[in-house]
Amino acid sequence: MSRRTFVSGATAIAAGPMLIRLDAPRLPDGLFRLGVASGDPLPGAVVIWTRLAPETGMPDVAVPVHWEVATDERFRRVVASGAKQATADLAHSVHVDVRGLRPGHLYYYRFKAGAQISPVGRTRTAPAETGRPQNLRFAFASCQDYQAGFYSAYAHLAEEDLAFVAFLGDYIYESAPNPNARRTHEGTGEPLDLAQYRNRHAQYKTDPHLRAAHAAFPWIVTFDDHEVDNNWADEIPQDPDLQTPAAFRARRVAAFQAYYEHMPMRRSSLPRGLDMQVYRRFRFGDLATMHVLDTRQYRSDQPATREAALDPALTMTGPEQERWLVNGLRNSGSRWNLLANQVMWAQNDRTAGPAQTFDLDNWDGYRVQRRRLLDHFGSGQVANPIVLTGDRHCTWACDLRTDFDDPSTPVVGAEITGTSITSGGDPDVAAFHRTYDPIMAESPHWRYIDNQRGYVVCDVDRSRTLSSLRLVDTVWAEVAPVRTAAEFVVENGRPGIASVTAAS
Repeated sequence: MSRRTFVSGATAIAAGPMLIRLDAPRLPDGLFRLGVASGDPLPGAVVIWTRLAPETGMPDVAVPVHWEVATDERFRRVVASGAKQATADLAHSVHVDVRGLRPGHLYYYRFKAGAQISPVGRTRTAPAETGRPQNLRFAFASCQDYQAGFYSAYAHLAEEDLAFVAFLGDYIYESAPNPNARRTHEGTGEPLDLAQYRNRHAQYKTDPHLRAAHAAFPWIVTFDDHEVDNNWADEIPQDPDLQTPAAFRARRVAAFQAYYEHMPMRRSSLPRGLDMQVYRRFRFGDLATMHVLDTRQYRSDQPATREAALDPALTMTGPEQERWLVNGLRNSGSRWNLLANQVMWAQNDRTAGPAQTFDLDNWDGYRVQRRRLLDHFGSGQVANPIVLTGDRHCTWACDLRTDFDDPSTPVVGAEITGTSITSGGDPDVAAFHRTYDPIMAESPHWRYIDNQRGYVVCDVDRSRTLSSLRLVDTVWAEVAPVRTAAEFVVENGRPGIASVTAAS
């Protein structure tokens, strides 16, 4: 069955009878309007998700939801099933941590509430921890501003052959509705409370291409800033003169709650007040380990100047997460160490010539901790570190050096900063290159730059990691062709970008 057939036929397949019938209150039509998803794949387990969210709203009652997991898309070979109550306190979302599955296997899943059956999702478990897989193929994406355009990139991503998708932040945008946008945010302003964040997440999930990408693969997700408030840092909003500390804390609690309700994450990530466990680790046999970072909850406030960015007290991750990362990198036992990261590590000057200008919300604002971690990359204790980054709405392939201002210092790793799904809209490519090509000539650690929209597919094997930049021609149309614009190779045992191949 082709991926296109799978996605378009999911609802029709789901119309078959479920094995178990459950009593439920009379429910509105369109319960599964937001689709299904899976995530956080382990060797014997995966989380499956849905939310009962009819357009007319849900009654404030608990609803029994039955679920099934099978090895075939017609559910003739069901291997796990059960029921879970969908309750109003979690917006009638359902998170099932399905255990007892076989490592490295493909599965299909679906839900039922009352007489309604969800679309079918497809998911895959991770290889056995002691396994020796020869390859791993996944994609990563970020920054999907609903108002900036259509998710034409997801129509193509859903048809790729992938083990999982890593989403690196800015799943929703908290910006107010823009009547001049290609499509408009719901509501009347920025979301501030739980109901408003729930509505914003639900609107994003109504997009058919996003739902198809969720239904096709498990996702490993982390957030950046726009899931809460632009450029927030721990308990500090972007505009503290306009949001009191108490108001922002309440906003963060609401945003975290709605984020969990709409993501296929384990109960260990269920928010507890201000706190949500987002940094975590996934192992794919001895081939690769993915270290998922959280660069918002524990960070120091952004410094105001480059000189202030040299303060050794500044932290992007907080000390506990830094220790977790260092220990995990040192002891992963994997051929490749992949970091699912939000904001750019590589130095990123914004001004040509001797003057330098930096966005200090990135790692450029946290220079002492960055140097400490890059020194660890180069210590000989970390195998093949590759940082996968979102946020920039552009593509940057970079060598990571211990000192970016000194080209003679060693290359200790690679960073692939992927572009956005929509954020930024259709770009002015010529203007981008007029600005950044002169800076690239002064930045030898930059190996490739581009500002078009799409995602990155990574093919990992024992000798190299090949990252393919997949771009769409426009996000101002619901459907657009996709092409591979460039490929970046990192070789086993050779830090940095070994080669860049750009399409002619």
